[in-house]
Parts: sequence; C-alpha cells; structure tokens
Amino acid sequence: MSLSLHHLFLALFLLTLGKNVLGQEECAKTLVKSCADCIKSGPKCAWCKQLDYIKQGEPEWKRCDTEAKLKQSFCNETNIIFPSSHHILLANKPLSTNRRHQDQNNVRREPVQVQPQEVQLLLRPGLQHSFQIRFRLAEDYPVDLYYLMDLSYSMNDDLNNVKRLGNSLLRTLRQITSRARIGFGSFVDKTVLPFTNTNPDRLKKPCPEKENQCQPAFGFKHVLSLTENGDEFNHEVAAQNISGNLDQPEGSLDAIMQSVVCGDKIGWGNSTRLLVLTTDAGFHMAGDGKLGSIFEPNDGKCHLDESLTYSKNNEMDYPSVGQVANKLAENNIQAIFAVTKNVEPVYTRLKEIIPKSEVGVLSNDSSNVVELIKGAYNKLSSNVILSHDELPEGITVHYTSDCDGGHTPSPRGICNNVGIGKEVVFTVTVTALECMEKKTFNIGPLGFREKTKVNVETRCQCECDDDLSADKKRCSGHGRINCGACSCDLGYMGHKCDCKVGDKDETHLKEACRPDNMTAECSGQGECTCGQCMCHSGADGRIIYGQYCNCNDRDCEVHNNKLCGGNGKCRCNVCICDTGYEGSACQCKISTQACRKGDGSVCSNRGKCECNSCHCQGGYKPPLCETCPGCPSPCPAAACIECLGFEKGPLRKNCTQSCGHIQHKTVANLTAKKPCRERDSEGCWMVFTMNELNGFDNYGVVILDKRELLQHVGRSKAGPFGPNVSPMYQAATTTVLNPNYTGD
Repeated sequence: MSLSLHHLFLALFLLTLGKNVLGQEECAKTLVKSCADCIKSGPKCAWCKQLDYIKQGEPEWKRCDTEAKLKQSFCNETNIIFPSSHHILLANKPLSTNRRHQDQNNVRREPVQVQPQEVQLLLRPGLQHSFQIRFRLAEDYPVDLYYLMDLSYSMNDDLNNVKRLGNSLLRTLRQITSRARIGFGSFVDKTVLPFTNTNPDRLKKPCPEKENQCQPAFGFKHVLSLTENGDEFNHEVAAQNISGNLDQPEGSLDAIMQSVVCGDKIGWGNSTRLLVLTTDAGFHMAGDGKLGSIFEPNDGKCHLDESLTYSKNNEMDYPSVGQVANKLAENNIQAIFAVTKNVEPVYTRLKEIIPKSEVGVLSNDSSNVVELIKGAYNKLSSNVILSHDELPEGITVHYTSDCDGGHTPSPRGICNNVGIGKEVVFTVTVTALECMEKKTFNIGPLGFREKTKVNVETRCQCECDDDLSADKKRCSGHGRINCGACSCDLGYMGHKCDCKVGDKDETHLKEACRPDNMTAECSGQGECTCGQCMCHSGADGRIIYGQYCNCNDRDCEVHNNKLCGGNGKCRCNVCICDTGYEGSACQCKISTQACRKGDGSVCSNRGKCECNSCHCQGGYKPPLCETCPGCPSPCPAAACIECLGFEKGPLRKNCTQSCGHIQHKTVANLTAKKPCRERDSEGCWMVFTMNELNGFDNYGVVILDKRELLQHVGRSKAGPFGPNVSPMYQAATTTVLNPNYTGD
C-alpha cells in the first residue's frame, strides 16, 4: 500500500512539475519595435526602458520579455514597464440599511440595493481583472403590480372575483412594502379569421346569445394605470365585461409586449415590477399571424392609441417568445403566470425560457389569486440572478457567487433564498481580449432597475517617465528618447538616429535587408541598419553572418549525433565533405559500385550516383535507372519500322532523312520478352523490339525477317482450322421417333 502511495505521490509531483514547466510564460517578440508593440504582444510581456540595456547591433525587441527574464538579464526593476489592470470606483453609495430610507437629516432618499453604482476598468488585454458587486434586498422597497387578465368567455366567472380583488390585493402587498401600486389591463385575441368570427354582428357581440353583458372583440386594452387606490382598481375592473373569440390560444404575448414597452402609459416606477397574467388558455406566437394574412413581424414597440387599445393588433404578427423575454429583462419586469391546471405545462415551459418568472395554478374561479401572487413574489424576490446586458465585442465576463460565506463559481451570479436585509457578494471577472476604444455595459440583478455601470478602457500604451536630458546625446541630436529607445526625426533612422536616409524611405532601405518578400528582414537574426544587416550573436555562442544574416556554422545536418557526420565542415548551413565522403551530412564514403551496369555506365547515364545509390532523372526508376514507367512507348514508331525493314509505307521516299536516328537489324527470330506488334500500311502485322542506345536519342531495332513473317502468316491461313464444337454443348431441341407410328 505504501509503495502505491509513493508512486502516486511521485506521479503527482511530476505532473505538477510538468505543468509548471509548460506554464512558463513566453513573449512572442520578433515583430516588436516599441514599448507599445511589446505590451500588445502578450499579457505577460514587459519592456525594459534602461538606456544601456541593449548593445550595439542588438534589436530593440530584446527589451521585450517577461518581468522575470528582464530582471535576470540585469534590467533594473525601476526601469521595467508592465501596465497592469486595475479599477476605480466612480459611484459607490453604501447599501440601504434602514426601513424608511432616510439620511441623517431625515430626508427620504431612494433605497440602494446594488453597490457600486459605477466602476471604471483599466484592462491590460489578455489579463483578467476582478471586482465585487454587493446586493442587499432593501426593506420597504416599492412594488408595482400590473394585473393582465384574459377576458375571453371561458374566464367569465374569474372576472366576477377579480372585480372584488383590489383592496385585498393591496393589503397583501402592503405586508411587504408600504409603497404598493396595482394596475389593470385585459386582452383576448386578434379580430380576424381564424382567431375571431368576423361577422359584423359577432364582432360586436362575440359571446353566446344568452350573455347580455358582452363587449366587442378586441386585442389588448390598458384599463387602469398603476395606482395606490384599491377602490379605483375595483371601480375600473367592475366596469369590464367579458368578450370572446374562436380558437383556444389567446393573444397573451401581444398583451404582455404592450404592457411592458408602454411604460409611460402603464406608469412603471423605480420599483420591483410584477406583471401578473391570468388565463385558462395557451398563447399564439410569432408566425401564427400568417394564418390571418398578417405578415409584418412584431416590432417590439408601443402602439396604444388614444383609447389605450392596441392599434396594430391586426397589422402586426404576434411577438416571439424570445422577443418577450428580452423586453421583460430589458425593462426589469418579473412575470407571474397565474393559469388554470390544464395549461400549467405550457407556461412551465415558458418559465424555463423567461428568466425571473414564476407559474402558479389558479382555482377554477380565480379565488386563490391573491395567495398565488404572494407565494410567487416571495420566490422571485428571494432568488437573485446577477447578469449583464449585451457585451461589447472583445470582452468576456464571469461570476463567482458568495451567497452564504462560500464561493460557488457560476456563469451567472446566482443566489437563492436571499431574505430581506441579507447581503450577498458577487465577484465579477472581466477580460478584454484586445485593444479597443472605450466601451460600456451594465451588470445587475434581473428584475431590478438598479445596475452597476461598467466603463472599460484598455491599457495598450506605455507610460514612461523618460530622462529628456539624454535625448540629444543618445539620439545623435536627431530624435528623442521614448521608453529607453530613440524615436527618430523625419529623415533619420537607426538605434541612435545616426543613419541619414536622404531621399530613400525606410521601406526601400529595409528591402535591401532581405532577398525576397517572403523572407523576414535579416532572416529574423539581425537588425537592418541603414540598408545593411547587423547580425546578432546567437544565444548559444553561434556566429551569425552573411548578407542577410542567413548563415551560421552550426545548423548543418547531423549524422550519428555528429555535425556533418564528423566527416566534413559546416559552412553557411551546408556540409562541405572531406575527401572520400559525400552526402548532405557527409554520411557516405564515395563509391559507385552499386550504381554501375554491366556495360560500365553509371545509373544508365540517366541519373547521379550518391551514397552508392542511383538518384534517377526524367521518370526513370532505381536501382539503375533502366525503366521509365511513365515515358512514351517506342512502339508507335511503326512508320519508320515499315520503311526500314520492308521498304514501303508513307516514309519510304524519305526514310533515311526521317528515320536516320534508328539503327535496325532484321533477324529470323526475336528473343525479347515484350516485342512490339504494330500493323503496317497494308494491314499486316510487324513484330520488332526497340531500345535506346547509349542514353541518347538513338534507337536500335530488331525486326522479324519478312520471309519468316510471311511463312508464319501463310501457316496461319493454310492450317486445318475450322469451327470447333464444345463436347459439353447440347442442342436445344431433341427428336424422338414413335416406333408405333405407321404414317397413317
């Protein structure tokens, strides 16, 4: 057991060590030319502004490295520039602690539930920075409740109960806060087919005939703005009558949208905002309007006319669930869906999409609505969800929640069961991924108007306190010191501004320091000074040289762990082999034994022998470059064969001129394994072989004697060859004779 623990400890130690090694910071600094370039090149990069830090011929990017490495290379700590991230609290009023929200002079002030109210972040790109946001649910915080009721005919008995609801609802809310207000709105659906019967009489009275108290069909109507007067609520609701429509789903989302975005009409204040939707049906959503030939998408804006009725009811489609969720969050309104049992699953699914919302089950006549609202409010107010609005591009935000003394990382700061007066703390970590202009966004608890305004600026410039008295001497009188390096006047360049470029611009001078546009300036191993490369010395003592700093005598090929195999010298990255050796790493003794053919030719004169092995040219293959699978076949030279061997054909008159490069011989028998067989101009077969001579464009041809060929053809014609019948063959028909047949 102890041995296993020992191995486990050793493995963990090695893993930790490996992580530390892998985690060492590096700075990609080859393109760095200034302190600002250095700071932008990586979040751990620092700049040494020490005047005598780099030596003659060394590049400016040597000033750029991690803080630890700059200190190791003797840069004084006071000369190291490393902009870090930090924040400044611009508005930081303390959280409210008393119920009456009064200051020392008994002057009433708005309660403060979020601290700080504004913060300035100065971020180094790539470096995380954290600050804290505190939240405390204040006592006696005002509550606005807007009651949004479905007035389709199936809600008839519910309306009778709601007409007496005002004072009891206010009494319940005033158990929570002394500043409670309630309002009322109603809805049914769009007044076009197939949602509503469009017969003129049915539009005026969409209810069953027996119902006398029935108002015309409508979409959404705002009835009562938020008020502290319960009697006024009862009076206005008492004046409402039931209405009706055709299909089961209602225009609930249209009504929610208008209730949310028409804030000046509804009267939403700086308060906890609750929207209570009561219905016994599901809801139409975006796209359903097309059934009634309504194609214009919902614009998410307020469209209440002078009578406070939704004027675009039959012109705009229903909003989408996403639109409604966004508008609720944008206006800090928390939704309570008070619905009957039959549609509870539908609104439970809706709750999952809309943050800070609750679902409660209504009794058949809505008699339990007050208790339902009270329970939903307690749930909503005790769950604190910290989130941000749309983030600017290039910024990331993460949260850690401290709800009860513990630390629970969360993508959104979430604390549950937060009672009135209990303080919770969220650590907000912000990262800027790149340099950017000033950006702003807001962070705050969902359902509350109070937010923390976050201003972000990135630190991408260096703040160097340079010794200006050193400018003249250090920069040859033609520049000024900027973070330890010379920033040259127009017409001068170089480490000390001592290169007068005259009529040449810097681009032309730099072009002289590289062989082509694809190669780094001075091969990345030197500094282009006044059009010439000043090569650096290698970190391991290598001497770098050449016109473009492209040579050193240590970067040649290695064989058997030896530079140039120990059989040569490295010169400008190439092995120069000693006498008797060859190869890119001088790894072979010179020999051509395995490259020679029987005729003494090396690689059939079609290649080069290196390391006693043929490297063939022109498509020929090792081992001796004899075969060429991809080369054209010699057999198509049939016209020359016909005139040379048989004195006929299309080239007969100028055969010598056209086929002089071919040497031919006629024989009685061919011994080649793969002879050419081509037809002549009269359709007869010619049989021959053809080979290249001495590696040149001369060919030797061996042709089967004409007489032998004619004899062969004759035998083919005269032979007793006739049609043969397979012994396995059986005819398709059989004749059978009847012995008793007499012909009569």
